[in-house]
Parts: sequence; structure tokens; C-alpha cells
Amino acid sequence: FPGKMCRLCSVVEKDGVSDNESKVDSGVPEVPVPPDDTPEVLNKALSGLSSRWKNWWVRGILTLAMISFFFFIIYLGPMVLMMIVLCVQIKCFHEIITIGYSVYHSYHLPWFRTLSWYFLLCVNYFFYGETVTDYFFTLVQREEPLRILSKYHRFISFALYLTGFCMFVLSLVKKHYRLQFYMFGWTHVTLLIVVTQSHLIIHNLFEGMIWFIVPISCVICNDIMAYMFGFFFGRTPLIKLSPKKTWEGFIGGFFSTIVFGIMLSYVMAGYRCFVCPVEFNNDSNSFQVDCEPSDLFQLQDYALPSVLESVTGWTTVRLYPFQIHSIALSTFASIVGPFGGFFASGFKRAFKIKDFANTIPGHGGIMDRFDCQYLMATFVNVYIASFIRGPNPSKVIQQLLALRADQQLHIFNSLKAHLIEKGLLPALEEAAA
Repeated sequence: FPGKMCRLCSVVEKDGVSDNESKVDSGVPEVPVPPDDTPEVLNKALSGLSSRWKNWWVRGILTLAMISFFFFIIYLGPMVLMMIVLCVQIKCFHEIITIGYSVYHSYHLPWFRTLSWYFLLCVNYFFYGETVTDYFFTLVQREEPLRILSKYHRFISFALYLTGFCMFVLSLVKKHYRLQFYMFGWTHVTLLIVVTQSHLIIHNLFEGMIWFIVPISCVICNDIMAYMFGFFFGRTPLIKLSPKKTWEGFIGGFFSTIVFGIMLSYVMAGYRCFVCPVEFNNDSNSFQVDCEPSDLFQLQDYALPSVLESVTGWTTVRLYPFQIHSIALSTFASIVGPFGGFFASGFKRAFKIKDFANTIPGHGGIMDRFDCQYLMATFVNVYIASFIRGPNPSKVIQQLLALRADQQLHIFNSLKAHLIEKGLLPALEEAAA
């Protein structure tokens, strides 16, 4: 009996998961481990290397390939980027839902596979409809079918969701009640994490491509540099959820990302195609990215603190104001962003899987690459709304033009009275004279 108690009390670490943890999670089935799909060419070329260095080369080569593809889609413009974001969102949704199916053996539940994708369609219809109405109001008002869809958009969205909800209730089977509600909750949490946050990426993109490219690039830079510093200098474990993460990689990634963010912002802030919001041009009947850059993207002189002045010998430095904001973006990407990855690691360990999928050799699934990006997108959207975005005159005018003539006249008289009261209208009249 004492021997049995000793064996029960002993904790044996295996792949970072204790026996105690395994017993607690024993009710959770394991998801089948996908086979290694590293290209045969790379397997042959790297056959003489240890597994550690082989993984390093595979990750490095495919990272360069993904960065090259990222540059290519940026070159294709914002509309293509929006489509790519939608494709990535669908793939991430598929990977997470597939894990749910595998864990709970829910392939044979009535209608559920269909309902999961139906809810994805409903949520995307709602979010993309809201985006089109908000950012392309002129286009929507000009086309009669779009105007009708815009007017009743939220009612249509609710009706679509309600249809799916009723279908779910009708599909309930007595012996599968609990399992069906598990998967219903699983689907909705996945929609919240993936679809809602990918919608915010689209919003950031329409504010200007710089708000899309810089945050994503900062997360990529932090991921790469943290891996490099951890690979060569890592000694001190950072967090139990990710045993391979080290303090050396975390700190090295932080400082590298700050410098990278400032430099990339300086380069991009000088180009209108990156800093101007995406707008619909009625004259050319097309989407355009052209404007007079705001003060955020105009070089300004900043006085250096006395400490830096004594070191550099400079009294002032010329920077784009956006570079100051890039420090906040880089800091979040380096310090808080990795917690998206830690969250994903905890999720994978809970279901005893290494990766969400094996789409990208050496990297896992698409969700493995975007676990930090979604958290970053939410921060950027909140940051823009809190510190950057102000009243948009063009949107106000678009909404005014959509009003009835008597409503427009009422607003005109109210605005005129307000300007006269402020003493601005006489000055404007004299200047016109």
C-alpha cells in the first residue's frame, strides 16, 4: 500500500505535462497528431543535421517565403489584403472547429457541421455589411440594391442568426444534449476570437495601410527575434505554458521590435499610399488611396531630453509623430502580444496537441501564426479610436447629403446661427468679399 501511494504521489514530467495534469485531463480525448509534411526537398537537404538545427532551417526558409508573400499581397493593394484576411479568418475558424470535432467526436451530430459554417457566414455578413456601410457610404447610397440592404442590414443579420438558432434547437437529440451545447459554445467562442478580431484588422486597414502593416510587422519581428535570441542565448525559462520560451528571447525580442518599429514607421510615413485611408471615388468609380497626409505623417522637430542631448550632442531630432505612436505599438507587440501565443499554447496543451494543424511545415497551422496577430489587431483598433481618430468631415457631409431637403435646410440654418454667434461667419463673408 505505501508503495502504491508513493507511485500515486510521484509527479513525472513528460513533455512539460505532469502525470497529475494528465489524470485531471484524462476525460479529454487526444487529437490525432498530424504527420510531418516537411517538403521532401528540405528533408533530403537537411538530413545530416540534428533535429534542432533542422527545425531552425525549416522555420527560417519558410519564414522568408511567408514574408515574401506578405510583401507581394501588400503590393496588390488594400482590396486584395482584405480578401486575404477573410481567407485567413476562414482557415483559422476551420482549424479550431476541427479540433472540437475531433475532441468531442461530434462528426455525426445532426446538422452541427453545417450550422458551424452557417453561423460563420451570418457573422461575416453582419460585420462586412457594417464595414461597407460605414466606409463606403456614398457607394451604398448610389446603388439602390445596396441602399436597401444597408437600411435593413441589422434586421436581416438578426433574422439570419435567429434561423440558425432555431435550427440548432430543432436539432437537439436527447442522448447528445450536453455534447451539442459544448459544440454550440465552442463555435460561438471561436467566432468571438477569430471573426470579431479579424473584422478589426479590416477596420485598421481602411484607416490606412500603415495601421495594418506596422502592427503586423512588429508582431512578426518580435516572433523572429525572440526565437533567434532564445535559440542562441536562451537559458532562463519564461513561462511553463511554453517551455521553449526564454527570458533572453523575450528581452531581445522587445528591444529589437522597438528599433524595428521606429525604422519601419519612418520609411512608410513618407508615402501617401501607406498613410491615406481607403476611400471610394465617385468620379473614377473606384477605390483610391490618395489624400493630403495629416499632421501625424509630417516631419516635426522634437527637443531631446538633456540626458540624450549630452550623449548624442543633438538638441533636436526630426521625426514623424507616427513614430512616437509606433513605440506604443511595438511595446504592446513585444510585451502583451506574446500572451496571445501563451493563451494558444495553453489551449493546445489542454487538448494534448502540438499545433492547430500542419498547414505550414515547421510552423504548424495558420492559427499558430496568427494567435498574437488577433490580439494586436484589437489593441490597434482601440488605440486608433482612443488617441488618433477624430471627427471625419467627409463622413459628416456624406450623411448630410443623404438627408431630406428640409432636414438639410434645418441643419444649414442651425450651423449658420452657430457660426454667427461665434463671430466666425462675418469674418468668412469679408474674406469672400
